[in-house]
Amino acid sequence: MSSPILLTADAPDIEEILEADRALEKHFKSITKVNADLDRATVSFQSNKITPLHRWYKYKEAFSARLVEYFLQLYRVDGPVLDPFAGIGTTLFTSASAGLDTTGIELLPIGRFIIHARETLQENYTDQDFKTLRQIALSQPWKKTKPTYHLNELRITQGAYPPETRDLLERYRTYADTQEEKVKEILVFALLCILENISYTRKDGQYLRWDYRSGRRSGGKKFDKGNILSFNEAVSQKLTEICDDCLSPVSQQNLFYTEPEKTGNLKLISGSCLNELLNLGSNQYAATITSPPYCNRYDYTRTYALELALLGCTEKDVLDLRQEMLSCTVENREKNLLAISPSWKLPVEACENHTLLQKILSQLRALKAKGELNNNGIPRMVQGYFYEMACVIFELHRVTRLGGRVIMVNDNVRYAGIPVSVDFILSDIAEKAGFEVEEIMLLPTGKGNSSQQMGAHGRQPLRKCVYVWRKSS
Repeated sequence: MSSPILLTADAPDIEEILEADRALEKHFKSITKVNADLDRATVSFQSNKITPLHRWYKYKEAFSARLVEYFLQLYRVDGPVLDPFAGIGTTLFTSASAGLDTTGIELLPIGRFIIHARETLQENYTDQDFKTLRQIALSQPWKKTKPTYHLNELRITQGAYPPETRDLLERYRTYADTQEEKVKEILVFALLCILENISYTRKDGQYLRWDYRSGRRSGGKKFDKGNILSFNEAVSQKLTEICDDCLSPVSQQNLFYTEPEKTGNLKLISGSCLNELLNLGSNQYAATITSPPYCNRYDYTRTYALELALLGCTEKDVLDLRQEMLSCTVENREKNLLAISPSWKLPVEACENHTLLQKILSQLRALKAKGELNNNGIPRMVQGYFYEMACVIFELHRVTRLGGRVIMVNDNVRYAGIPVSVDFILSDIAEKAGFEVEEIMLLPTGKGNSSQQMGAHGRQPLRKCVYVWRKSS
């Protein structure tokens, strides 16, 4: 399972890293298995693209509803479900529709808004409300509305829309403000769902990529995102899609809340799970199904900047969100974990005494000192990621009931040719927290490393995994 790495003279202790990595691989060998039931579409948003109710908003970091259903059935989950990185609520809505109480924690306003909008549709909308939405989609009354709404912008979003699109967007939001609150909410929700399609931008991992027609540079090569949808057509189609999904018999039978007595309660907690997990009671969750941010430098406050701007976030709001979120980007500053909770001495010590992790961090710091990293924030980010995830894992052990499981989707990464086995390191920390590592499920096809890494270090596929940790004592 280990991938070969090119040895270089300027990395004298790389073999020590590989030796420590092989030791962990051997430790987990018997429970590291390919799961033919899983594929990249299932563990990503791809399957949701054709799934009613889940297809409305393209949240690239989400896994599919099908994955949640798979694990609920596989492990016969019969109690409350938790997702500490709730995103747009895939775990929450899928679990609740299966009759299970579910709790989510989400920091980003875009995820919280989408979850609340779905709850509004499912709990408060009447046939007349859907008729109102359909009529709005058909007649497009915003076209004749005098705009009084002014689009909020961030530095990163300035000039994101063609002038005609921006004008129509402001007319649409002005019209939405004249509607009763629950209609307005869904009108804004539909707008959030189409922002990327009507803009000059495309979400591309660590940043927004800009179409050449915007007049802004986006990397070295000219980028053409192709067809940019017209505002009126895009928003009308989205409103119609929402109504169709909510009212179709298939959606209501399989995915919607149609039998209140069998519907689980859904609770959403706003904030960072580093703070909010501490407030949850012990020994209560039968399963956690989640996918934390990956240790891959992706900055969600940049990739979702259009949505954050539309929701009214200021530059300071974005900076605060970036620092409050789990460390996964090079701009994250070190958090004082023991100030958040003195009880986190154990997870911090688990990281400080972790052989493989400390060798990786030592090597990254050495490369930084030599000026051989493409960003000097990488060692701090990698350290922050694992130390913070260790605290999350220890809290998950506390809140999980006996026999319950934590099911986590995550990716391995590589920096400067150094493999970072996120799956083995986190699973080893989970054992130290008291979990039994039941299985590390491998996807049949690994994930390719980045083009930059490939050019410097060769093609080295990385394991993409789902971890299953069980609280057995």
